[in-house]
Amino acid sequence: MKQQLRLDHQLCFPLYAAARKVTGLYTPYFKPLGITYTQYIVFLVLWENDDISVKDLCSRLYLDSGTLTPLLKKMEKDGYIIRKRSQEDERVVKITLTERGREMEEKAAEIPMNVGSCIPLSETEAADLYTLLNKLLKREASGL
Repeated sequence: MKQQLRLDHQLCFPLYAAARKVTGLYTPYFKPLGITYTQYIVFLVLWENDDISVKDLCSRLYLDSGTLTPLLKKMEKDGYIIRKRSQEDERVVKITLTERGREMEEKAAEIPMNVGSCIPLSETEAADLYTLLNKLLKREASGL
């Protein structure tokens, strides 16, 4: 077997497996709220910056509009957001939280602390990993 094809030689695999494990830690906290991980990260962006374009939301989450649009339609149907065309440019769709969407912030406030306590990394290790992963994402986004 070629060494480069061994699973334990692939950087992508531990990234993939760790991401699945970490996002899985959120599931018990999302079930009572009736949301998914992807909806949660959409909420995180909107709680920071309400009334954002779909394009900017996609950029912030490293997702394409084909992935995000069905999710946003569901969130609108569930009463969390409003999707509306920009008055300045009809091609731009803006996302705004409803009152129900803003109320979700209070309900989700304890999730980061609860999940963080389940991840077996020291504060320094977690900060180092965060820095490295963001460095990787920023380089990928800039095409390097």
